[in-house]
Amino acid sequence: MKLTFLGASHGVPEPRRKCSCTMITLGERVYFVDMGVMAICDLVDRGIPVEAVKGIFITHMHGDHTNGLIHFADLISWYYTGADPEICLPLLEGKDVIESWIALSCHATRDLRYKQVEEGTVFDDGILKVTAIRTQHTKSAFSYRLEAEGKAVLFTGDLQRPHIDFPAALAKETDLVICEGAHFPATEYTPFLEAASPKRVIVNHYAPWNIPHIMELSKALPAMKITMATDGMEVNL
Repeated sequence: MKLTFLGASHGVPEPRRKCSCTMITLGERVYFVDMGVMAICDLVDRGIPVEAVKGIFITHMHGDHTNGLIHFADLISWYYTGADPEICLPLLEGKDVIESWIALSCHATRDLRYKQVEEGTVFDDGILKVTAIRTQHTKSAFSYRLEAEGKAVLFTGDLQRPHIDFPAALAKETDLVICEGAHFPATEYTPFLEAASPKRVIVNHYAPWNIPHIMELSKALPAMKITMATDGMEVNL
């Protein structure tokens, strides 16, 4: 399993830092957690067929996690028509917004496969299994645990605060926990990461003000490999 952070910034882009989007590669199959960037551009740059994308998992509907999705849905509606990913949305009403925007551009919409995210197993194609648990960042927000090739990765998604909605049930026996770092000091993760004891932690979606807190978190858990995501960073599990 390879993870590529296409965007690791917080709510707005910064120099050399785009909004949230992580690509997961399993053999010739590709999946995304969030799509705050125009991901097709990255696929084309990397020589990856758009048709390789099999699943898109949105943590919540804020624009810095979804703005690239309209671009993606538009292009697979009229050009990359061989692409047929399952698009998992926390709010299925997003489907109507996407289709309306495509119609405004005078392109025909396709019957794309949108799915409402609910708690539990939201996706399983025999290669990748994705489990969702509700969080409190918005009225419909989720963390995701991805399992493939004997490995497990947890994306916390955006949280209200770790003591309120850290997805402890999904954090156990994980190879990698990817924590958001935009909305509170990263040190608030300390007791929860200590209890879960993942093999590795990456803080993603962080604001500059939180960098000192991420460093403090790393010092508080010296036995745990804690790093900060950067755009273009690749992790092989």
